[in-house]
Amino acid sequence: PNTLFAATWQVVRTPWSLNSGGPGSAIYKSMDGGSTWKQLTGEGLPKRNWGRSGVSVSGADGNRVYALIEAEEGGLFRSDNGGDSWKRVNDDERYRQRAWYFTHIFADPKSVDTVYVLNTGLFRSTDGGKTFDLLPAPHGDHHGLWIDPTNPDRLINGNDGGATITVDGGKSWSSLDNQATAQFYHVTADNRFPYYLYGAQQDNTSVAIASQTDEGYIGREHWYAVGGGESAYIAPDPSDANIVYAGAEDGSVTIYDHRSNKSKDVAVWPLDNSGHGASEVEHRFQWTFPLLISPHDPKVLYAGAERLFRTTDQGKTWDPISDDLSRNDKSKQQPSGGTITLDITSVEYYDTIFALAESLIEKGEIWAGTDDGLVQLTRDGGKSWQNVSSRAWPEWATVSIVEASPFDAGTAYVAIDNHRQDDLKPYIFRTIDYGKTWTSIVQGLPGGGYVHVVRQDSKNRNLLFAGTELGIYVSFNDGGQWQPLQLNLPRTPVTDLIVKDNDVAVSTNGRSFWILDDISPLRGLKPELANTDFALYETAPTHRLYFAEDVDRRRPVGENPPPGAILSYYLKNQAKDEITVEIRDSEGNLVRKYSSYERKDKSEQPPEWPDLEKPPEVLSTKAGMNRFPWNLRYETPLELPGAFYAGNGPQGPIVVPGTYTIKMTFGGKSQTTNVEVLPDPREKTDIDELRKQFELSTQVARRIADLHRAVIQMREVRTQMKQMEKNLDRDDRNQQVIETMHKFTQRMSVIEGQLIQTKMKSSEGNLRYPNMLNEELDTFSHAIETDAAPTRSMYQVFDFLSKRLDTQLNAWHELTSQLPALNEKIKATGASSITISREQGADVLH
Repeated sequence: PNTLFAATWQVVRTPWSLNSGGPGSAIYKSMDGGSTWKQLTGEGLPKRNWGRSGVSVSGADGNRVYALIEAEEGGLFRSDNGGDSWKRVNDDERYRQRAWYFTHIFADPKSVDTVYVLNTGLFRSTDGGKTFDLLPAPHGDHHGLWIDPTNPDRLINGNDGGATITVDGGKSWSSLDNQATAQFYHVTADNRFPYYLYGAQQDNTSVAIASQTDEGYIGREHWYAVGGGESAYIAPDPSDANIVYAGAEDGSVTIYDHRSNKSKDVAVWPLDNSGHGASEVEHRFQWTFPLLISPHDPKVLYAGAERLFRTTDQGKTWDPISDDLSRNDKSKQQPSGGTITLDITSVEYYDTIFALAESLIEKGEIWAGTDDGLVQLTRDGGKSWQNVSSRAWPEWATVSIVEASPFDAGTAYVAIDNHRQDDLKPYIFRTIDYGKTWTSIVQGLPGGGYVHVVRQDSKNRNLLFAGTELGIYVSFNDGGQWQPLQLNLPRTPVTDLIVKDNDVAVSTNGRSFWILDDISPLRGLKPELANTDFALYETAPTHRLYFAEDVDRRRPVGENPPPGAILSYYLKNQAKDEITVEIRDSEGNLVRKYSSYERKDKSEQPPEWPDLEKPPEVLSTKAGMNRFPWNLRYETPLELPGAFYAGNGPQGPIVVPGTYTIKMTFGGKSQTTNVEVLPDPREKTDIDELRKQFELSTQVARRIADLHRAVIQMREVRTQMKQMEKNLDRDDRNQQVIETMHKFTQRMSVIEGQLIQTKMKSSEGNLRYPNMLNEELDTFSHAIETDAAPTRSMYQVFDFLSKRLDTQLNAWHELTSQLPALNEKIKATGASSITISREQGADVLH
C-alpha cells in the first residue's frame, strides 16, 4: 500500500482555447506512501510532450500497471514490473479519442489481465489490453467507474446520462431514468395550461415536461424530446406549443412539430464545421448560441452567431440584421485542443453572440451580449446598432444573460461570467438609460458564486432573481441587496431561471428542473412586516382542478404542486396560541376551517411544505414563513374510523369557480385576503353546469355523513352493551336483560351490514365482499366529479342509493325508539342507560 502512482496533466483552457499537453504532463511513482516521488521516463514510454494520462494498478498483481497516455505515439501501455519498463499494447484511437475529455482507465481488482477503458463507449479487455469488447452500458460518454473490490461483477458507471449499475459483469444495467440528475443549460416555458418547461440535457435528449399533471405526479409519460442538442436554447412557439425550435452545437437549428413527432433542419448555415477553427468558418455559432422568438410577433425567430440572424418563415429563409457584433479578434479564433490532439466542438468558438433579449415594452429594442464582453443595442429592429458595453465589467468576460425589463424600455440587466479566466466573482449590472450608464448590483452575493442568470419579476419591478454557481438568490430592492432563496433546492449551480406566471422555474447542473410555486409572498414582502406578529399574504389565483392524491411512488417521479390554493403566512415567533383559518364563499358561508390545535401531539410539527405527498390538515406554528395548501374542497364528510375504500375515501365537494375569503386569526387579531378560483381553461363548461355538479356532490357528501353518523352510533351502542354485559351478574333478571340486548344488537348488525361492508379489511376487499351502501356512495361521489353537469343516470343512481339509505336509516331510527323501554329494564339492574350521540360529527355540510 505504500506504492502509489500519480498522473499529472498540464492543461490551459480559456474561453477561446484549449491546450492539452506540455512538460507538466507525466506519470510519477512513490514507494514511501507519497513522501517522495520519481518521474517515470523512457523504458518503453512515449516521447515527451504528453497530454492527459491515466494510470491504474491491478488489484491481482501489484507489478501489473496500466497507463493510458495522450501523445503522438500514445495509446495503452502496460508494465509487468511495477513501472520500471513498459510496452505499448494498444494504439486503437477509439480508446484515446478526445483525450483531454476522457483518458479513464481502471484495472480489475481480481483479474490481472482485465482492464477497463472509458471513452464514448465503455470498453473491457480480458487479455491485458490487447483487445477490447464494448459493454452494453445504456449511454455514451463515460467518465467514472467503481469496481467492487470483493466482487468485480458489481460495477457503478458514471456517464453523461447519469449513473448505472450492473451486478452481472456488464451484461445488463440499471436504468438512467431513476434519478433526477439531468444537467440543463437553460430553461424556458410555453403558454399552454398547465405550462411545460423546456431544456436540453448534457449529452442527452432535449425535454418538454409538464409542470403539473392531473395524475398527481410528473412521470416519464409526461415528457418528450423536442429536437436540438445538449447545449441548446429551446424556443417553443408562444402561439402553438406543438411547434418548437431547438439549437445544437455548431449552429444547428431544428423545427419540431409534436403533432407529427417530426423534426427538420432549418439551420442558418447548414454546414458541419467539425475540426475547423473559428477563424476558418463562414459564421461563428457558439456551442451554446441563443435562439429567441420575438415577444411582439411569434413568427419572428432570432439566432445569434457573430452577427444576428432573423427568420419570419420558420427558418425557410434567414437574413442578417447586423454586422459582426463581437470584437472579432482573430487571435482568439484558432483551433483548440493543443499540439497533440485537436478537439473542436465549437465550445471554444469565440467572438460570438451569447445572449439575446428583446424588450416587451418597445418593439425593435434588441439587446445582444457577446462571449467576448460586449453588449450591443438596436432600437430599430437591427437597422442600426450601438455598443453600450461598460468598462466596469472584466475585459473578455462572457455576457451570460441579458434581461430586458418587462416594465420600462431602456432598462436591462446583464449577468457577466468570467470564471473561465479564473475570476469567480459575481457580476450583475443594471442600466435604466439604454446602456449609457451601468450600475453594479451584487451586494450580498457570495464571492465565489459567479452569476449565470439574472431575471426581473413580471409583477414587482423591485423583485429580482439571480442564478449563481452556488445556488439561487433574491433581491427585494432592484438589486440593492441580495439574499439566499435556497429553501429546499439542492445546493447546485443554477444555470438559468424564468418567472412564469406566479412561479419561478430553474435549470440546474446535475439536479434537473425545479419550480418554486406561487411567489405571491415574495412579491408582497415589505420591510414593515418584520415588526408584525403575523402576516397573511395575498394568494395567487388558482384553477379548479381534480388532483389525484393516491400517487404510486414506487418509481421515481417528479412532484406536482400542492393541490389548490397555497395559503402563505408569516409568524414572528413560534405560536403557542391557536391559529385558525376560515374560508368563506362570496355570500359569507363557511366552506372550510383549519386549526393549529388538531394534532394529538402538540409538540409534533407537521411536514414542512413543499415536501408534501398530501396536504396537511393542521396549520404549522413554526416561526417564519409557512405555507398551507387548501385543496379547494369543503369539509370532509364525517369520517368513519377503520373504514376501507378502493380509493382515497370520501372528500368534501370541490368549490365552484368564484372569489373566496380567507380569514386567519391569531392572538386575538385577524387578517383577510381573497383567492380567486378559476375554471379549468381546458374545459368549456358553463358555470351553471359546475353549480349543478357541486349541488349533487354536496348532497352525496351529506348522505355519506348521515350514513357514517348512524354507523358510529351503532358502534357506540354495541360498545356500551358489551361493557354492560361484562359487568352484570348472571342472575335470571339480568340474563333476560342480556338476551334483550343480544336481540337488539342482532337487529342492529343487520342494518349496519346494509350500510357498510363490515367484513372489508383491505382496500381491494370488495373483490371478495360486495360493496354496500357506504362503498357505493363513495365510488359514486368520485364518479360525479367532472367538469360537467351530472347526467340523468347520475341523478337516477343518486335517488336509488338515497332511497336505500333512507330505508336503513328509518330502520335504525325505529330500532332506537325501543331504547327507552330497554333502558328501563337496564336501570332495574342498577346499570347506566344506553345513550346515543345524536349530533355526532357536526360539520359544515350540515
